Amino acid sequence: MLLPGAVMGLGLIVFSLGLVVFLAFRHNDGSVLGAGWTWSNFQTILTDPLYAQVALRSVMIAGTATAATVLAAYPVAYCIALRGGRWRSLLLFLVTLPFWTSYLLRVFAWKIVLAYNGVFNSVLVGSGILHAPSLAFLNTPAAVVVTLAHAYAPFAILPIYTALEGLPRSLLEAASDLGARPWTTFRRVVLPASVPGVLTASMVVFIPTLGDYVTPALVGGPRSIMIGSLIQMQFGRANDWPFGAALAVAVMLVVAGGMVLGRKLSVGRQG
Repeated sequence: MLLPGAVMGLGLIVFSLGLVVFLAFRHNDGSVLGAGWTWSNFQTILTDPLYAQVALRSVMIAGTATAATVLAAYPVAYCIALRGGRWRSLLLFLVTLPFWTSYLLRVFAWKIVLAYNGVFNSVLVGSGILHAPSLAFLNTPAAVVVTLAHAYAPFAILPIYTALEGLPRSLLEAASDLGARPWTTFRRVVLPASVPGVLTASMVVFIPTLGDYVTPALVGGPRSIMIGSLIQMQFGRANDWPFGAALAVAVMLVVAGGMVLGRKLSVGRQG
């Protein structure tokens, strides 16, 4: 009974990816499918320093957001998995609660918090830390990192929780019986067992944040333009679908390389 839906879903994915790859090698003549075959789109990406700069910025912002998300998610997942007790189900429900609201609303909420007359500036001015509201919080790469870390936190918590929840409690008891201190038990037993979950969480967060264009547009400003923003511009205002498809293919290749590397690290760690 699942076969028709699976075939349809797989067919749509293959068709969409195939169309993007097809467009990436076409000339832009104003039509939807372009005209002729060319490598010039990829040559422009490789030779124009603008795209290398934006790509590097995108990787740095996505990497920083991923690191911040995983570092913030790990203690939460640890407490739920190993200290949650009878509150575990409720805590997991609270972790998934942000999924009930629109991603766009959460981004707008951070824009209100970080704005010139927003919540953060009001608190700092009211407490005397600042004499006047500051423009240093909104429209910065830091604002993009904070917003992305908050938005993708549940995606990092759940894989790490799954890895920690499967940790045999007998290992913790054995470490305690052998005289290991809590920090030693965490470093020698808990952390190695959670590495696959951390790697999974990193990939799950890094892949969508690398291509995100909504968050940089709303809270990042001109200094935080990412590769996803350029792709959106090509398919939108520039009306250059072939070049936008070439940029999308380049991003997919980078993501695929990162996934292969992460998979090798995970398998090597387990082996």
